Amino acid sequence: MTTTRTTRKTTVRPDSPLIPFVIQREGEEAAPDNLRLTPLGSGRYRLSYADEDPRDRDLRGVLWARCGLGPVDDQGRPTGRPQWRMMHPLRQRGCMQMLRCQVCAGPARTPLGWTFLAGPSTVDPNNEPVLTNQPPVCPKHARTAAELCPHLTAEPMVFLARSAPLYGVIGVGYGVRDGNVQVVERPTGPIPYGHPLMPTVLASQMVRRLGVFRLLTLGELFTALEDAS
Repeated sequence: MTTTRTTRKTTVRPDSPLIPFVIQREGEEAAPDNLRLTPLGSGRYRLSYADEDPRDRDLRGVLWARCGLGPVDDQGRPTGRPQWRMMHPLRQRGCMQMLRCQVCAGPARTPLGWTFLAGPSTVDPNNEPVLTNQPPVCPKHARTAAELCPHLTAEPMVFLARSAPLYGVIGVGYGVRDGNVQVVERPTGPIPYGHPLMPTVLASQMVRRLGVFRLLTLGELFTALEDAS
């Protein structure tokens, strides 16, 4: 799967008439974290914000990195220059939780399931579990996503999945070092829900596991969807 983490190094493409909803925009910077660790006993801790809001945690109770939200247009879509190699944590999480299109944020489900795209050599369909941090795409914007997203090519791998349960998150683990709350663990891959590290994780991307799926090309996807309609 693609495991690129959010960083401050950005690549900006020329203006496009359509910017995927999940892309972070210029000016949407990391918000003050105000992080603290609460002892739970037996050497265990829970990471939280001093001024925590219910929106700071996902459906499984994991704490998420804060990131500013920029202005929106009259249709409620984000504005500002796109930072193409960065996904906004809150928008990525929303699309993944609700299985909505990463381009338009509309419903992504089709009669045959959900469409997930992957770039070359980023996902091995033969290596279980098959994981993705890329939200699905709707049929209308599958080609658009392939053309715009930096991690994809014009002919990406297409996973048409009937099953895509939540798996975990990409994030870092916090602890106390030199008397300060700071990052002490940087896992190289996704952290599954239920992992012992999860209470002290600050997440930045949500991950799903692709269960029952068909591996197709974009052309085969459109043909299959047409035949099913």
